This record gives sequence, C-alpha cells and structure tokens, in this order.
Amino acid sequence: MLASLGVALVVAFGSALVPLINIELFVIALVAREPSLPWLAAGATVAVGQVAGKLLYYFAARGWLRLPAFLHRRRDANRPITPRRVKWQQWTKRMRTWMDNITEKCHQHPHWMAGTYAVSSVIGIPPYMATTILAGLARMSLLAFITTGIIGRSIRFCALAASPGLVTQWW
Repeated sequence: MLASLGVALVVAFGSALVPLINIELFVIALVAREPSLPWLAAGATVAVGQVAGKLLYYFAARGWLRLPAFLHRRRDANRPITPRRVKWQQWTKRMRTWMDNITEKCHQHPHWMAGTYAVSSVIGIPPYMATTILAGLARMSLLAFITTGIIGRSIRFCALAASPGLVTQWW
C-alpha cells in the first residue's frame, strides 16, 4: 500500500510538470487496481504531489525561480521579418496585454484570485495550470497557494478515488 502511494506521489508530481500525463485516469486506475487502498489516502497523496509540482510554476511566475536558458527568447537581429513572424509578434503582444490586464485585476481584487484558484483546483475550470501561474504573477501568498491548492485538489482527487467503489456498489 505504501509503495502504491509513493508511486502515486511521484506520478502526481510528474503530471503537474508535464500536462500530458493524465492524473485523473491514473487515480481511477490505481484505486480500481487496489481496492483495499483507502480513497482518502490516495486522494490526499495525489493532491500533495500535484501542488508540489505546481509550486515550480508558481515560483517561476513569482520570479523566485530562474528558468533554463533554452526557455528564454533570443534576440537575433539578423532574422528576416516574415509575415508569419509579424503575425506571431502581434499575437504574443495581444496575449501579453491580456495577461497584464488580468494580473492587474488580481492585484486590485486579491480575493478574486484566491477564489478563482480555489474553484480551479476543485473543478479544473479555469485550467489549473493557468491559475497556478496567475497566482504567482498576482503575488498570491505562498501559504494561501499551498493551503487552497491542497484542500481543493484533495476534494477533487478524493472524489475520483472514491468513484470506482461507489459505482461498483451502485451496480
């Protein structure tokens, strides 16, 4: 049982960093494979792993973590200006303006950020990855980020972990 929870913690951490790993399916498969595993332990473990992984995004958004060099934009004056490049620059400028406006709103109304992050951690709308980064940009306190994230993700993953047992009892 402890080995399964350890694997769940590692997979949850990895899924927080690499969005291609579907942690929801993993949780359902884990509790279906090991019915003796307590759903509360499985949900809480995955929640801790997810929030721990998302902390890296939060730290990067706060400016506390320096991103690797390959993620930084290189300025190359010799690159030709193509229509595709101009279109890309216009799109990124619009996205940056949009993010700046949202960040400013979050600074003006800090409770909105906490509420949005809480809702996102439970239901996933708006996307949890985006609200994690936005929480860092909006300077949400680290304690609020961790507490809200663990509580919200625990609710989500405990419900998922309990679902196979509920379905089998219902049928």
